[in-house]
Amino acid sequence: MTVHVGILGGGSISDTHARAASELPAVRVSAVCGANREKVERLAARHTATAYGDVEAFLSHRPLDLVAIGSPSGLHGDHIAAVAGQGLHALVEKPLEISTARVDRIIEVADRAGVEVGVFFQERCAPDLETLKGELAAGALGRLTLVTAHVKWYRPPEYYSQSRWRGTWALDGGGALMNQGIHTVDLLLWLLGDVARVFAHTRTGLHAIEVEDTVVAVLEFASGAIGTIEATTAAFPGFDRRIEITGTRGTIVVEHDRIVRRDVMDAPLRSPSVGEASESPSAVESQPGAGARSAVVADATPHRRVFENFLAALANGSRPRCDAREGRRSVAVVEAIYESARRGTAVDVGKVQA
Repeated sequence: MTVHVGILGGGSISDTHARAASELPAVRVSAVCGANREKVERLAARHTATAYGDVEAFLSHRPLDLVAIGSPSGLHGDHIAAVAGQGLHALVEKPLEISTARVDRIIEVADRAGVEVGVFFQERCAPDLETLKGELAAGALGRLTLVTAHVKWYRPPEYYSQSRWRGTWALDGGGALMNQGIHTVDLLLWLLGDVARVFAHTRTGLHAIEVEDTVVAVLEFASGAIGTIEATTAAFPGFDRRIEITGTRGTIVVEHDRIVRRDVMDAPLRSPSVGEASESPSAVESQPGAGARSAVVADATPHRRVFENFLAALANGSRPRCDAREGRRSVAVVEAIYESARRGTAVDVGKVQA
């Protein structure tokens, strides 16, 4: 049985969604919708799909089973409501929405319509990170004590100046943390559990935008572990995301989406991931992972894995790897970090006043 996918949005991430979906057998990109007619028609032509400029007409296209939403973050709630109103499932680009209040409305709408909503947090489906989650759950590092996460990326000025929505509170919901760093926030929550309390500082150091391009936050996890996250789009030329997780038995280091070091007491040293041993330091340096230097995604494989997981969940009646309720968790942490930066005090996650 063929699954018919609609693509809502005509930007580069929608191209990634379309490529990811079309790589799967028995999946067909059937319709594309967006405000930029030229981009939408070009994307639709590449996938032999029907192009639309009107959302209502697009959602009336049949057959259609699932819509991948890549519109500006602050429009996700309205678009999910429209998709759910047609009885269609939705896979949404991160963040799910720009506030927990809006996410709660999404959950209510989806539950009422009986449809599933998933979020493109593709790191949850990366093989090395799936392995890491299993190891942490099995106690490989003992009691977790410390985590450090660095998202030192770069976006040139035109990334913001040539967009009507990036770098705005209304449609982006924030800056380097809400748009770029939220992937890492979600990953930390998935790997280490809930964050209970945060203390943060934000700055707009390089870009002419309403929101931050640099943030540093201290995280207190419910488990008792503590950590820091740094996120920026002002670190030229852009570096791989790096996470170091330390427990009472050792440390594991992740760069981009691969385990690059594992030092654990009484355990043999682990070989690098496939392909790492053959890469010289200079080669790794010149080939940063996805997102570090550009918003354009060259390899659609991580997004394809999200589609695979989501479609399998629909078929089996199970929960996707990251559904709307899971997608809410990272928004709540980002919301608390922004509130802490505004107040200049520590803030409990989940207690931010809307």
